[in-house]
Amino acid sequence: MTKKAPGAPPPFVLRREVLTAYVMPALMAGVGGAATHRPELMIAAVTTIAGTSAVVAALIGARLRRRPPHAWAARAPRAAVAIVLAVTAAAAALAIGLAGAHWLPRIPALADQAWPGRLPVDLPLSSAIAATLITIRWRACRPHRTPQHRNDPTRHPERQTS
Repeated sequence: MTKKAPGAPPPFVLRREVLTAYVMPALMAGVGGAATHRPELMIAAVTTIAGTSAVVAALIGARLRRRPPHAWAARAPRAAVAIVLAVTAAAAALAIGLAGAHWLPRIPALADQAWPGRLPVDLPLSSAIAATLITIRWRACRPHRTPQHRNDPTRHPERQTS
């Protein structure tokens, strides 16, 4: 086990991030369902809401962890990367949610269930939040690079003028 250097950012541990991405939405939506006496929200909290959040965090976190230091996600402003990934994840989740809301009620066992109708809302919202948070956490764990100036004499000693 290696120790981190003083002042270095904390390591990005994907298991911990995915667990947090599952537990926090499950708790928040579960408490909201309990407070409003809506059992369907408490069930959705631990299934579609938290499950979607954990899957998106795992997929995006695994992809970001493999990024080289010069990739666009590592160089672009943190907010821009978070917005791009959140919108992309939400759009993909919306497509899946709409397809599920359309096709799942056609299954006889699910015809009278209300939860397939919640998919177009639950999936994109959970995906966007998870993508934003995992991206911000990943960027916070990356080492901070000091910008290299073009006229830095230590970089190009042959360009020094006396």
